[in-house]
Amino acid sequence: MRLTVIGTGYLGAVHAACMADIGHDVLGVDVDADRITALSEGRPPFYEPGFDEVLTRALASGRLRFGTDLREAAAHGEVHFICVGTPQRAGSPAADLRYVDAVVDGLAPHLSASCLVAGKSTVPVGTTARLADRFARLAPAGVRVDVAWNPEFLREGFAVEDTLRPDRIVTGVTGREADETLRRVYAPMLAAGVPYISTDPNTAELVKVAANSFLATKISFINAMAEVCDAADADVATLADALGHDARIGRRFLNAGLGFGGGCLPKDIRAFAARAREIGAGPAIAFLDQVDEINRRQRTRTVALARRMAGGDLAGRRVTVLGATFKPNSDDVRDSPALAVAAELHRQGAEVRVHDPEGAGNARRAHPELSCGSDLPEACRGAELVLHLTEWGQYREVDPVELARTVRVPVLVDGRNALPHDAWRAAGWTVEVLGRPAPPSRPSDVRDEEPLRATIASPAAHRDRTDTLTPALPTGRA
Repeated sequence: MRLTVIGTGYLGAVHAACMADIGHDVLGVDVDADRITALSEGRPPFYEPGFDEVLTRALASGRLRFGTDLREAAAHGEVHFICVGTPQRAGSPAADLRYVDAVVDGLAPHLSASCLVAGKSTVPVGTTARLADRFARLAPAGVRVDVAWNPEFLREGFAVEDTLRPDRIVTGVTGREADETLRRVYAPMLAAGVPYISTDPNTAELVKVAANSFLATKISFINAMAEVCDAADADVATLADALGHDARIGRRFLNAGLGFGGGCLPKDIRAFAARAREIGAGPAIAFLDQVDEINRRQRTRTVALARRMAGGDLAGRRVTVLGATFKPNSDDVRDSPALAVAAELHRQGAEVRVHDPEGAGNARRAHPELSCGSDLPEACRGAELVLHLTEWGQYREVDPVELARTVRVPVLVDGRNALPHDAWRAAGWTVEVLGRPAPPSRPSDVRDEEPLRATIASPAAHRDRTDTLTPALPTGRA
């Protein structure tokens, strides 16, 4: 089939390459000429495992090309996929749909034949109906535009796998023809047995935000339990293991730590809550505000723990932060908890060096005040405190004995609760983790311990501290 993919950010570029890889004739369109040039030359503009191979293969097949002209897109596509960003609106928790609307306004006047427009971006419920009305007003007379919603469920670091072998395909359609068209698009996946859920557009739009909200809630729940464990001198890791054996709960995503970030979960749960309030369902998901607050609070609690481990004062301390991206296997630093903590440590006077295998360049551009690099020994040289804040696999493989020779003071805060703590302690490191009991040699500073305990007891008091952290990065990249 002839497909266009409008918006070639993270979502769109992967979708375009994968659709060409399964046999479709695909045109990717974006207003960013530099991005289009890079993609056309087979140079991925972001890091995603396996994407470079799929992109190269799709370009070589002749089934994939890129451009900047919506007029060309209108002439090419039987199906047009909208894959632009829906960031958080400035000064509001709601989603900013200006880029989605710009696609409609730019594409509709050039359409010369009836077609299907399928949105993949995460949008507020009711968007499909609104865009259908917009197309009806702007498209030439006699051109019928069906609008459907086909939400994406990509995990950064696994995007190619999630596109070619998804765990489900959801389509929100208003007629049989649109449903049959999308079944043709995804025919190889359906032949492989991937579940296909065809529903109305409103339900399809809700599926993505509901899924992200459930995941965010699970993560914040175990982080809330970590706060309780700190107050009760209990072990959140053992608690999570015990909970995870209950098949109704499961162990996945019950890992207490610094919390979630990135360009999806934070802004999506805020936009969902905002839209629910608009349609009169605000009380039903008011809990998402607490989910968001607990997540933000983990950043402040990590800074407080680092300050205590530094003796109560970060001024002049040399601190190394392991990780800049919001998750491993990505170069994405949007709303990264690791970078937010690093920036706050710097604000409190620490000399901060950030290491990340793939995201150092993006981190440096987002926070030029920080020293960011990809040389691990150099980043750790002379450090008085090391914080592990992104779960890159190479950090688990670090030899703590060797690293102890590089730092000045072997003190570790494991903000992801993911390193082999016994091995690090055996190598002479003092290790601290939120939500887990400390050994008897735990350093303590009375001046900083009380504010930390007060934070656990009083969310309102903590909200003021959270507001001093680095604000969320723009979320425009799709």
